[in-house]
Amino acid sequence: MFEAEKPPDVYAVVGCSECDMLWVVEGRPETSQCPRCGKRRPYAKRRKFVSTEEEDHAREVRASILANRQGQGDAFAELDSFAEMEEYVDEVGPDDAEYLEASGVDADEAAAAGERATEAGGGRNRQETVRAALRELDDPTEDDVVAYASERGVPDEYTRKALEKLLRAGEATESRGVYRLV
Repeated sequence: MFEAEKPPDVYAVVGCSECDMLWVVEGRPETSQCPRCGKRRPYAKRRKFVSTEEEDHAREVRASILANRQGQGDAFAELDSFAEMEEYVDEVGPDDAEYLEASGVDADEAAAAGERATEAGGGRNRQETVRAALRELDDPTEDDVVAYASERGVPDEYTRKALEKLLRAGEATESRGVYRLV
């Protein structure tokens, strides 16, 4: 008899053996990189504290472990769940328009400025523009990506920093001056 394969869990709380960071990983990637220290390891070798199909459950387990590490487990146990707290967010404080008006900013003018900025960038934000350069250009160098983004209104300094961040996060690679998205 063949045993039916168990469908993969969707979310896992994993830990870094280098710096003890905990984070939630979605799916089962081949490798994962610690967001704190940058250590990349095969996912199968990561310590998994819980695997679940519920993102909120994974988030709550991570938060509980962190609270216990800080001696705050009892205080954490008294809190509502993430799902319940998210419902409260909309009920607390002013909405965006009220906040802007109280700060002396015309909310309608701010919305119009946001639309103009989006239209000027072809509907992309700055980071999306840098990623698009890596996808669309043949063998893109740093200068090629900077030029591409600059033509679309992204400052050169921002583009260079964005490339560095993509490399550190393991979302891009650089070999002999040529960048690629992973």
